[in-house]
Amino acid sequence: MASAAQRRIKSISYAKYGYMFIAPFFLVYAFFQIWPLIYTFILSFKGNQSNCGAWVGLDNYTTIVLGQGLAPGAANIKAEFLQALGQTFILWFGNFVPQILLSLLLAVWFTDAKLKLPGKGFFKVVMYMPNIITAASVAALYVNLFGDSERYFVNSLLMHNFGMEDPIKFLSTPWPARILVMFIQTWLWFGNTMIMLMSGIMGINPSLFEAADIDGANSSQIFFRVTLPLLQPIMVYTLVTSMIGGLQMFDIPYLLRTGAQYSKNLETVAVFVYANFNNGPANVSNYGLAGAASMIIFVITAILGSITFYMNRDKDEIAKKKQRKRAEKQYKAKMKQGGLTL
Repeated sequence: MASAAQRRIKSISYAKYGYMFIAPFFLVYAFFQIWPLIYTFILSFKGNQSNCGAWVGLDNYTTIVLGQGLAPGAANIKAEFLQALGQTFILWFGNFVPQILLSLLLAVWFTDAKLKLPGKGFFKVVMYMPNIITAASVAALYVNLFGDSERYFVNSLLMHNFGMEDPIKFLSTPWPARILVMFIQTWLWFGNTMIMLMSGIMGINPSLFEAADIDGANSSQIFFRVTLPLLQPIMVYTLVTSMIGGLQMFDIPYLLRTGAQYSKNLETVAVFVYANFNNGPANVSNYGLAGAASMIIFVITAILGSITFYMNRDKDEIAKKKQRKRAEKQYKAKMKQGGLTL
């Protein structure tokens, strides 16, 4: 029989030390993520700075969604928000598609054992480097390259060396400005996406590639029949994280300008929120309107993320779970009919 000291030693639990180690992360996350989200939700029901943030209920939401509310120029606010939302999706989709295609191509090349590419490590570092450059630096670089007037590099080159008479309005014309933002976002993030896809490919069992090679499959067949299906989890993760980042796109569209005012052709929802939070309609900061816009884009992101996860769920695993549940029910029913208890 165990002594009292032995029983006391066995009853000691070290789980509390694990909670102590992970507590700082959850505290920081709650302070910097959960509480701001809750406070933004509360702000969305309040008015602007002129009425000292009085409670206005759903007025901010009706202003943005229906164009009806107490805010000055409610119809214009709705039109501006819808334009910003449309431009946000255009800018995100326009940089995500080339980014994922380029990253997937490079990831397959760099992980293919049959391709003896020299200097793989060097190229990986070089391709990832744009991701660590600050957005302000990148925006300043491209503004000086593609500014609207003759004194900026590209226009100066075209006018002095190729005989062009008038400068191209890269930043003030809608589609050239959007294409420039798409290119910058692709250039900034394709290296990060490439690294994630490489990690997914390297996590696939090499014996699967060897078996496909022995069976006579060519590179295209191996990619579409082995690599791509097994990359689905990391592809879904990349899609969702890219969508979240794309719908919150702020820095490049806001900073890509030559004057004091940001370009309306590049206004995203995040820029719309920032503009209203600092200087809303009638030059009055409207915290409530900014909070409502933030919550709307949060709901849109959550819905799109849920749809993405639902469409890419493992159907085979779901079918197996349903089959196991049916088998359990049938077994229990047979046991009851036989007069036996589990």
